[in-house]
Amino acid sequence: MHKPVSIPFTSFALATLYLAVLCIQPCQADPPNAISSEEQKAGFQPLSDGQDLKGWKHSGNWKIEDGVITRQGKGGSLVYTAQKVPDEFELRFDWKVAKGSNSGVYYRPTQYEYQILDNSVHKDGQNPRTSAASLYFCMQPSNDMTQPVGQWNTGRIVCKGTIIQHWLNGQKVIHLDYKDPKWTFNVDMLKQRGGNLAARGANLSLQDHGDPVWYRNIRIKEISATDLIDMTPVSPAAISPEVLEAERKKLTGIVQRREQAQQRQQEKKK
Repeated sequence: MHKPVSIPFTSFALATLYLAVLCIQPCQADPPNAISSEEQKAGFQPLSDGQDLKGWKHSGNWKIEDGVITRQGKGGSLVYTAQKVPDEFELRFDWKVAKGSNSGVYYRPTQYEYQILDNSVHKDGQNPRTSAASLYFCMQPSNDMTQPVGQWNTGRIVCKGTIIQHWLNGQKVIHLDYKDPKWTFNVDMLKQRGGNLAARGANLSLQDHGDPVWYRNIRIKEISATDLIDMTPVSPAAISPEVLEAERKKLTGIVQRREQAQQRQQEKKK
């Protein structure tokens, strides 16, 4: 009869502990707001480290929670004041909304907005031109690529020369050359709202509509003259006649309210 081999208790305990750790330790994902080595080489810079809102201006209504930027009360947009958005750039960010939520990413002066929205509930989701990832009230995305409410989406904005691109969850959904005559209607629509697609030099702004919204992994790089961008054309989604009529009425109301506000301001100066 063979005698069992005796293993010192300390060695046995350490070996057991090591195996247990290997078996139960989950794979660690990259922390929020981490810049990948590929993005670092490409020149991307984070706009938040996930610890505080240094470089951002707000009225106490935004906060960092577990590395994520989120609202905590009404008070206006969250504005990145540390630097202005370059004239030509690529912006990447993650976003998610609660049921019915509405927000937006403003990246150039006057009405340059990447719409953030719950398409399934909010009334703006009924019109592709005001739906998630649209260039709000200018160009609609090719299709709805949003994740279900409460799940993270990945947004991307690319601007070079007269080209504007919106991406959503890995797919380019808008490719607009605003100097192309075929988009004259879209450009004029934005002009009626006070938008100027030739404008440059804004501070990045996250819109506060009073709704729950979350942002993370916001990073930006300046595009150089030698950087190539995807020039594949994208066809905007079709819009039904009924939706177009509702859009016309809404735009008329927006224009009237803006003109009335301007008139009141002029009267105060007198």
